[in-house]
Amino acid sequence: MSTTSSCGRGTTRINAARQLPTTIWLPAPDEPDAAPAPGSVLPAWAIEKIRTDFTHRPGRMPATLLKISIQDTVPGMDARTPCTTYTDTADDTAGGAPVLLAELHPDALPDPGDDLSPADAAMPGAMENGWPGFLHRAHRLLPADGLLLLAARQLRDRGVLTDPLGSVIACARTAGFRYLQHIVIAHAHPAGDRLVAAPPIDASPGVTHSDLIALSAIHYA
Repeated sequence: MSTTSSCGRGTTRINAARQLPTTIWLPAPDEPDAAPAPGSVLPAWAIEKIRTDFTHRPGRMPATLLKISIQDTVPGMDARTPCTTYTDTADDTAGGAPVLLAELHPDALPDPGDDLSPADAAMPGAMENGWPGFLHRAHRLLPADGLLLLAARQLRDRGVLTDPLGSVIACARTAGFRYLQHIVIAHAHPAGDRLVAAPPIDASPGVTHSDLIALSAIHYA
């Protein structure tokens, strides 16, 4: 997958502790909508970048991108979660398994440090509620090496920006996913040698980027 932004400005560094690549995506200098629309996590230009980088593989037809917007994780969440389908072929056909992109609404995210281990041992795997159940269901949907992308933003808690994804990533590993990559999606316009912030109007004060976590499904024979 690419490690550069759509406008040719990309920065890749290696996290020494985990040896995982971190990539920064920036919008094109002339992008009119650098920030996401209200209620969305990712801007439209980032969705197109995801389609370019994650659904196209050499020698294969483009895969379908399924984007779901998770607003809550209480029982019955699947029935309330809207889904948008993106395909790159005229007849809406696609090759192989879909790429699943989940935009996580801030109200649906766990508090940092929350224990997401199953609350009810009688409801294992996909039968569980909340994040454990969702992640197990996503794992069943995807084949080996199938991609799950999680998009979220930091939250401001008592004046401090907090990263809510740690518990979700740990839960994803328990469900059978491998953590591949962290992409920082900047809400800013490149302007010469500087960035001009264009934060989402519904984000916590001080939030100028979104986080995209790439995970792949592990299946054992």
